[in-house]
Amino acid sequence: MLTTIKHNKALHTALLTATIALTSLSSSHAASIDDALKAQSDEVQARYEYRNPKSTLEFFGIKEGMTVVEALPGGGWYSKILLPVLGENGTLIGVDYALDMWGNFGFMTEERIEAKKTWVQTWTDQANDWRGDTDASVAAFQFGAMPQSMGGTADAVLFIRALHNLSRFEETGEYLTNALEDAHRILKDDGIIGVVQHQALEDRPDDWANGSNGYLKKSALVAKFQQHGFELVAQSDVNANPKDKAAEGDFVWRLPPSLSGSKDDAEKKAAMEAIGESHRMTLLFKKAAV
Repeated sequence: MLTTIKHNKALHTALLTATIALTSLSSSHAASIDDALKAQSDEVQARYEYRNPKSTLEFFGIKEGMTVVEALPGGGWYSKILLPVLGENGTLIGVDYALDMWGNFGFMTEERIEAKKTWVQTWTDQANDWRGDTDASVAAFQFGAMPQSMGGTADAVLFIRALHNLSRFEETGEYLTNALEDAHRILKDDGIIGVVQHQALEDRPDDWANGSNGYLKKSALVAKFQQHGFELVAQSDVNANPKDKAAEGDFVWRLPPSLSGSKDDAEKKAAMEAIGESHRMTLLFKKAAV
């Protein structure tokens, strides 16, 4: 008799646990990557051929409920895809350059630099306008000013075409170093970093491939990540473009969509469009065990 009672209690507990799990699952809402991609504008979808967002996010293992940090979210090209994919149990944290880094760009006026002082609030407000009812919550910070409370909270940090300027101004203010230190602090112990970056061929001059032209060498970037406590665990050719054989004198913005220097030259423009968007490395790092 006692055995029967114990068995029934165990069965009751198992059923209750399953019911709670199913209830939690049914109350959680998130879009599939496919659905999120279909919901974007025609202009955004026109870039899928070269940005490969579905394959990229799947390679990085981005899933519902994660807390994901997106470096340099800009106008939200990837943010608007990530918000519904992460769903109501997830969080998207946008990160901008350190405030004092902006003075290194010749195009930044005093007014634009002043506006960057409120970037955390203005970007958060903007991202909240992008959110649907069941999308991820949002937060933000600037490199070098990460709130202590965010430490150890993120599942993933994404640097998608966001590393070249950090590298370019590394000698000026250790901006890449500081960004990687913030990434290490914000990640959980099993957290990952996903990188998509314009890739220079390894035989190109180092002083050309320092980020100032948009390109970085994979070997140099991997070494930098390893120095700051990350291990390279996988790489993909999903964003590779062998037609882009950029050499000294070339810069990434000569290619689509910018087409800098060729918009008024039909022949040159056609040649750049035939190459397509840049050759990009796609790397997956994990936070190395201490």
